[in-house]
Amino acid sequence: MHVSAFDYELPPELIAQEPLPQRDASRMLIVDRAKQSWTDSHFRELPQQLQAGDLLVINNTRVFPARLIGRREPSGGRVEILLVRQLEPDLWEALIKPGRRLREGDEVSFDQAQLTAQIIDQPGNELRQLRLQSQKSLNSVLEEFGEMPLPPYISRPAGSSTSDRERYQTLFAKARGAIAAPTAGLHFTPDVVDQIAARGARLAEITLHVGYGTFEPVRVADSEQHQVSAERYEIDNAAAQRINETKAHRGRVIAVGTTTTRALESAVNDQGLLDSIQGSASLTIVPGCKFRVVDALLTNFHLPRSSLLMLVSAFAGHELILDAYRHAVASGYRFYSYGDCMLVI
Repeated sequence: MHVSAFDYELPPELIAQEPLPQRDASRMLIVDRAKQSWTDSHFRELPQQLQAGDLLVINNTRVFPARLIGRREPSGGRVEILLVRQLEPDLWEALIKPGRRLREGDEVSFDQAQLTAQIIDQPGNELRQLRLQSQKSLNSVLEEFGEMPLPPYISRPAGSSTSDRERYQTLFAKARGAIAAPTAGLHFTPDVVDQIAARGARLAEITLHVGYGTFEPVRVADSEQHQVSAERYEIDNAAAQRINETKAHRGRVIAVGTTTTRALESAVNDQGLLDSIQGSASLTIVPGCKFRVVDALLTNFHLPRSSLLMLVSAFAGHELILDAYRHAVASGYRFYSYGDCMLVI
């Protein structure tokens, strides 16, 4: 399909700039694939949509403060670095602004953090390579001086705040390694989890470290020509066993987020089962793909022409999802990372 088929109009004021005071106060649009319809609801009513034997699969990745603000030596010009992927202990791929002005051998300093970055490649690639040097461990430097890597559409004059360190993490965040939150999980609270258990539904946790592949722009005209960059994931034996048991007993596997969906559909074997696995998820899901594990999907609203919107359209149907998105816009739903959510059943 042409990428333009995944476009829609979104007024800027519907892009959520701050999280709601209460995580579970989000609205939730319930999209029914069988009935080709939708219903307005709230996330707090998610447990009422579940049945005994259902399994919600959560991504437990933890976002690390991957954004650094420094200055170019010797000019002093401002440089913003978003660490994307660690290649070696001190070697990283990163998004850099202004990346085109920095050449091989140029240095960026972060005086307060006692950290320097040396560019080791020439301009040309969107992801640049740099070598970091610090008198302290990089993890401790990032925790003290790094900023949470909020998406660019969250455009606050002061940038990220201290509250983002908590609100841009899910309740389940454990495994450090993501540069963006698995946003469908941001709505959960301990009370909602308790209600889910009371309904006889269960949870399973997997890990996919959200990286550049999740938000990389689609630069081709044909959606089938886009290739999502690989992201590290892990499904342990306990999670695999719980998912397989659910499928065997005809319960529903409900993926919490597109990242969870991509991990599960990447990991399924030829027999339709999951084994414990560590690997790189490079599966690109577009309309026409067959889903072998996921039976329902909880997800936030995604950017036009994005690979995430393509994935949701593949799961629910292109026309149904675009019509549901238009309804969400007309009804004033809040969009993107800190916005409302959609449950596709």
